[in-house]
Amino acid sequence: MSGETLLGPDEPSPVALHRPDGRSPILLACDHAGRRVPRRLGQLGLAESEFDRHIAWDIGVAAVSRRMSEALDATLVEQLYSRLVIDCNRPPMVPNSIPVLSEATPIPGNLDLPESDREARRREIFQPYHDAIDDTLEGRKRGGRETVLVAMHSFTPTYLGESRPWHIGTLYGRDARLARSLRDLLSGEAGLVVGDNEPYSVSDETDYTIPVHGERRGIVHVGIEIRQDLIGGEDGQAEWAERLVRLLPRALDGVEAR
Repeated sequence: MSGETLLGPDEPSPVALHRPDGRSPILLACDHAGRRVPRRLGQLGLAESEFDRHIAWDIGVAAVSRRMSEALDATLVEQLYSRLVIDCNRPPMVPNSIPVLSEATPIPGNLDLPESDREARRREIFQPYHDAIDDTLEGRKRGGRETVLVAMHSFTPTYLGESRPWHIGTLYGRDARLARSLRDLLSGEAGLVVGDNEPYSVSDETDYTIPVHGERRGIVHVGIEIRQDLIGGEDGQAEWAERLVRLLPRALDGVEAR
């Protein structure tokens, strides 16, 4: 598709914005909410069934985030195209921003891309999503509103043959305040195994949303990772949304009290 526009005029925007005027200080960001692929890219050389897997999107987390958005009256920004097209939580200059291998699965449609094609994915999918977050944050700043950034993700129970025991993890880089406050509250819930910067941690090389929109702006933030087998169905999605709606405000109170 070298030299062409990536998205056709009838294809969805990469961004879905829910409750833009939500009253909650919490801003939910869902980097891997969707699994769409622009028509011009076909299926990236993959079988359709591969897009049911975690390699293509964060299973269950969009539904959890929408429930949280409704219950909290919180703004939610979702990115609707597959992370296999371009990963919207990676700096666009790093090699795995557009992966040629995801877990152990080769992605044929991402091999040997011309720079113009990489730029089209950045310009038409990555940038509009992050512009939507940035515009929301700027609007709140002009209005004198407090904002707390919550980046929502899910993770696989097993990765490259290694089992992951955590039910949920709270993630952070330079600022652990909200992550640890929420971790402590989650650890008080019966039966939960809670990860402290597990199964991932936040860094400038592996993440974009928290370093750019949270750390650089100096706003309170946390990354949340929920194990995807716990939120694959409506009952689990409702359970985890209720838990986070109940605990996040308390975790924020804990940050403010420190």
